[in-house]
Amino acid sequence: FEKEAWQDTWTVASEWKDADQMGEWKWVVPKHMEEGHGLKTGQDARFYSITAPLDTEVSNQGKELIISYTVKHEQDLDCGGAYIKLVPGGFDAKKFGGDTPYAIMFGPDICGTSTRKTHVIMTYKGENLLTKKSIRCETDNKSHRYTLTISPDNTYEVKVDGKKVESGSLADDFDFLEPKKIKDPKAKKPADWVDEAKIPDPEDKKPEGWDDVPEKIPDPEAAKPEDWDDEEDGEWEAPMIDN
Repeated sequence: FEKEAWQDTWTVASEWKDADQMGEWKWVVPKHMEEGHGLKTGQDARFYSITAPLDTEVSNQGKELIISYTVKHEQDLDCGGAYIKLVPGGFDAKKFGGDTPYAIMFGPDICGTSTRKTHVIMTYKGENLLTKKSIRCETDNKSHRYTLTISPDNTYEVKVDGKKVESGSLADDFDFLEPKKIKDPKAKKPADWVDEAKIPDPEDKKPEGWDDVPEKIPDPEAAKPEDWDDEEDGEWEAPMIDN
C-alpha cells in the first residue's frame, strides 16, 4: 500500500453493512516506523472489507500456491480477525463480506483468551472445510508475516515470520474425502437392547445384619492427647471414621 491512491486498485466494501457499522480505512505509516505505508482500521468495533482483482486467474495445478501477507495489531485486540481470502470472480466488490463465497480463507483470529488461532479454511463442493488442527497466532503489537503454502503433493504448511508453525496432509487435516467407515444406515437397535451401561444386580441380596452396621465408628488408631485434661476438656472421645 505504498501509493496514497490505493483505492485505484482496491475497492472498499461500502455496501456490505449499514454505514454506522462500517469502519474507515486509513493510509498511515505504522507505529515505530519511519517509512512505508499500510492500511489501518480507523475505529474499534467496526466491520472492514476490501478487495482487489488479480491480473490473471490463479491455478496451482502442478505448482505451489503461496499466500503471504503482514498483519500488525497496534493495540491489544479484544476480538477481531485479520483474514485474507482468495475469491472466485463474479462477486460484487461493494458488497463483499463474510457471506461471499471464497476458495481459501487464511489468517489470525483473536477473541478473548479462548480463541487465538490462525484459520486455514478451504471451500470444496460448496462447503467451508476448517483444518482439524489448532494453529497458533501471534497476539502482541508487533508486525507478523503469515504465510500459507499449498503444494502439488496435497500437503500444506503455515509459517509465521518465516518459521513453520504447522504442516500436514490436506487429506488428513481437512474433510475433503468421505470417511473410510460410516455407521450402517440399515442397522437397528435390537429389541432387547438396554441403554444403561450398568444396572443393579437382580440376584444380589442385602447381607444379613447390614442395617445393624453403623456407617461411622471411633478411630481405633486414635490416641488421647497427652495434654488432655478430663476436668477442663471433658471426657475424650476418639474421632469417628467411615466403617
